[in-house]
Amino acid sequence: MDGDAGVRVQAVTKRRGGSRRRRWLRWVLMALLACVGLSVLQVLVLRVVDPPFSAFMVQRQLSAWAKGDWNSGFAYDWRDLDAIAPSLPLAVVAAEDQNFPTHNGFDFKAIEKARASNARGHKVRGASTISQQVAKNLFLWSGRSWVRKGIEVWYTVLIEAFWPKHRILEMYVNIAEFGDGVYGAQAAARRFFRVDASHLTPAQSARLAAVLPSPRRYDARRPGPYVQRRSNGIQRQMRHLGPGGDLP
Repeated sequence: MDGDAGVRVQAVTKRRGGSRRRRWLRWVLMALLACVGLSVLQVLVLRVVDPPFSAFMVQRQLSAWAKGDWNSGFAYDWRDLDAIAPSLPLAVVAAEDQNFPTHNGFDFKAIEKARASNARGHKVRGASTISQQVAKNLFLWSGRSWVRKGIEVWYTVLIEAFWPKHRILEMYVNIAEFGDGVYGAQAAARRFFRVDASHLTPAQSARLAAVLPSPRRYDARRPGPYVQRRSNGIQRQMRHLGPGGDLP
C-alpha cells in the first residue's frame, strides 16, 4: 500500500470512529432525555393518583421472596390526609422535619449540623427532609451510593416543584413504614391500636412517629424505654408547634 492509500484508509477509519462516537453520544442523550421525561411524568401523575405501592415496598417483597419467604406480605391501605387524625402529620413533622412547611425540599442548616456531627466522629446522623424521604421511598431502591443520592435529589426537586406541601405530607404518612411490613397511617393504626387512622390520639401518633428511624426494630404497640422517651419528646414538640403546626 502506497502512502496516499494509507492516508485515505486512516481518514476513512477516523470518520467511521467519529461517526460511531456521535451515534453513541446521541443515544446517551436520548436515553437521558427519556429518563427525565419519565420522571417528570411519574411525579405529575402521582400528584393526583394515589400509588398502589411504593418502590420500597416492592423491593422488600422481592427480597423476602428471594429468601424463600413466600408467605410474607405487607399491610397498606391508603387514606387521604383529611381522613387521618391531624395529630399524626403533626407528630411526623415534629419528629422528622420541623422546617417542612418552609423549606424547598432541603434543610441546609440540618445538613450542615449533620456534617459537623459526623465529622466529629459522633454517631452518623442524617438530615433527610420529609420530601427527600418521599422521593426515596416512593421511587428508589434502598442503600447508599452517590448515584442513588443524586437521583433522590432530582426527584425531590420535582416533588417540591409539582406537588403542594399538603400532597407531600399526605404521601409520606401513607407510605412510611411504621412497623415490619406495615405501611401508612391506616395500616399502622389498625395493626398497633385497633382503631381507624382518623381516631389516633396525640400519644398514639407520637409513638408511631417515634419508631420511624427503625420501624423493624421498635414497636409502637409495646414501646420500650427508648420509644417512650422519644414519644414524650415528640409530644412536647407537638405542643410547641401548636395544634396545626403551620402545616399546609
